[in-house]
Amino acid sequence: MKQVILIRTDIGMSAGKKIAQACHASVGAVLNADDKIVAHWNETGAKKIALKVAGENAIKDLHSAAKKMRLPCFLVADAGLTELEPGTITALAIGPADDNKIDKITGNIKLL
Repeated sequence: MKQVILIRTDIGMSAGKKIAQACHASVGAVLNADDKIVAHWNETGAKKIALKVAGENAIKDLHSAAKKMRLPCFLVADAGLTELEPGTITALAIGPADDNKIDKITGNIKLL
């Protein structure tokens, strides 16, 4: 069991902004997940992997693929209160879910 958090690297976010967006994505995906899956994920260490994505189209495609596979996921559109324009898509979390299912979507993406 794991969760993958994908962060856009093409929009010049500060390190703190990347962390905040990753947290938004992670929490959102967990809130969209089945309680039994979340409990099992927590019991097994709540593994999270951070990956980088180089553009809006790529992150939207990954989001669509996760939804098609019925995996819990959450796409973050920034509120625009600090560094970015409102509505800028910044991050995506997929899971918690079985590693093999998530890897079908994200297995070839590089670590952040």
